[in-house]
Amino acid sequence: MSKLSDIEWRTSDAKISYPEALAEMEHRNLAVYLGKEPELIWLLEHPPLYTAGTSSNPAELLSQEFPVFETGRGGRHTYHGPGQRVGYIMLNLKKRQADVRNFVHALEDWVIRALAEFGVSARAVEGRVGIWCDTPQGKEAKIGAIGIRIRKWVTMHGFSVNIDPDLNHFNGIIPCGISEYPVTSLKQLGIEATLHDFDTALKKNAPDFLAAIDKQA
Repeated sequence: MSKLSDIEWRTSDAKISYPEALAEMEHRNLAVYLGKEPELIWLLEHPPLYTAGTSSNPAELLSQEFPVFETGRGGRHTYHGPGQRVGYIMLNLKKRQADVRNFVHALEDWVIRALAEFGVSARAVEGRVGIWCDTPQGKEAKIGAIGIRIRKWVTMHGFSVNIDPDLNHFNGIIPCGISEYPVTSLKQLGIEATLHDFDTALKKNAPDFLAAIDKQA
């Protein structure tokens, strides 16, 4: 059974540039695979930027207002910026269930449980990437994104959740290639919460996440 105490839990208060984060993920991915460093759950915040996943379509990049970084994760274009909690997850699935689909579902459920701590009834939607909820106006909106890469059965990248970002910054892309639904945030839903409040909810629900990806008895 995986223990959270065996995993490095890191929270960065300073905004981390995307190249710095990517370099750290590449380094830790190999170190975890070789057994030289512990697994890592890294919670951070980026300056405003766009990332392009392996399925990204250049036509879905509508603005060059912020820098764009190619990334090895799956998915399309995503925005990261202040007020958004990003979680990068470097876990060795060979020690657990070597099952990509199960890992993605567990990651989604972890974010959904954390959002439930704030009274948000979030969900994953079949055939539509991300984490979804309803706005007070009754419209379905995206509050979180999921994008992972697995190399040598060690995970990289992870999730992002909108706590209180500038939602106008999403206008420079078609987020994850989905144009018919808006994005939202805890702030827009009328919920006052800090990044660290959300971190607390993540940590509370982390044992269930780890249990979901453990090898079944």
